[in-house]
Amino acid sequence: MIILDTGATLALAQGHKTLNLLAGNMARTPGDLLRIPALCLMQAESQDDGAAQRVLDFSSVVVDSLNTAASVAVGTMIRDGYGGPDNCHALYCALPRAEFTGMSILLTDRERQYPPGAVTVDIDSPGMLGFH
Repeated sequence: MIILDTGATLALAQGHKTLNLLAGNMARTPGDLLRIPALCLMQAESQDDGAAQRVLDFSSVVVDSLNTAASVAVGTMIRDGYGGPDNCHALYCALPRAEFTGMSILLTDRERQYPPGAVTVDIDSPGMLGFH
């Protein structure tokens, strides 16, 4: 599962070349989706008017909702000092889930804001799409 945090969501909305290529490639592969945590989408929209609509125009983008279980877990993470609401929702989405096999990858422009153990990839890293 590939998750975009607030920074990655803003970058996609603003035309980040690699993220746009990734979203386009995923749209052509059935079942491949980019997940944006609802609180990251909210934060991106609060910083850039229209960002939410621009990212939701990609057919490969889905929003990971903040349901009851997520609300409690995200609130606990915030209280325990793991970051703000959007960071914690992204971190929550990257946790193992029964409905997804494999490892989640969190795309971000701020890797250092996540705790050790979270698999993060900087959106500007040269190897993000397998190119070195």
